[in-house]
Order: sequence, then structure tokens, then C-alpha cells
Amino acid sequence: MKELFQHAAITEGITVRVAVNFLPEQSRIEAGKWFWVYHIRIENHSDDTVKLLTRHWRITDGRGLVNFVDGDGVVGEQPVLHPGESNDYVSGCPLTTAQGSMEGHYTFRRADGGEFMAAIPYFPLAAPATAG
Repeated sequence: MKELFQHAAITEGITVRVAVNFLPEQSRIEAGKWFWVYHIRIENHSDDTVKLLTRHWRITDGRGLVNFVDGDGVVGEQPVLHPGESNDYVSGCPLTTAQGSMEGHYTFRRADGGEFMAAIPYFPLAAPATAG
């Protein structure tokens, strides 16, 4: 997987970067299933230590059908990021169309107990034309 972060959003010193790739080997186009993998890097450029509490995703398929995914942490973890630190994780998204999009936010808590939402940038999910 290429590690080129194509999309980024900055909220209160937290940068969320996304690299997304279509995975033909995980897709079953003849069965109407397309699969993407995305690599997220969360960077803490603020002066505060923060803990990632929850995630909220808005996933839209090529027909305009929207699904919301909410949960604690990311990939089973609630990372704590000190100033200057980053956290990387990889996850995936299946769709029943050859294109769609994802966007959302993370909820963080600062050491002083204050909470804020950090934007996850909008990014398109698009299979190559040769993939269906």
C-alpha cells in the first residue's frame, strides 16, 4: 500500500491524515462487493495531551445511501497522544457500489477533562474503471 496521505483536516492542533486504496484482491465485483483500505495518521500538534475517546463515520455509497458508524476508540484502542506524538492505524470499508465516500470525526479528551471533536477529512472511495 502506498503511504501517500491524500487528505487532511486540522482541528485544535490535531491533524488527521488519510491515505485510501482500492483493494481488488479483497473485492468481489461480480458479486457487487468493493473493498477499500484506509490508513489514518492522527498527529498531536497541540500543547495538550489528548485521549481519543470515540469515532463517528458517515459512509455514503454510490447510490447516496448513508450509514453511520459510531464506536469507542479506533481498532479497539483509545490512544493517548502527548504533544508531538502521532498514532497510525489501518482499517477497511466494504461497499456494494464502485464508489462512495467517508468522513467523520473523533472525540478527544484533554488532560483537563475538556472534550472536543476533531474532523476526519472527507475522502472519496473510487474503484478504477477496469474494476467494475
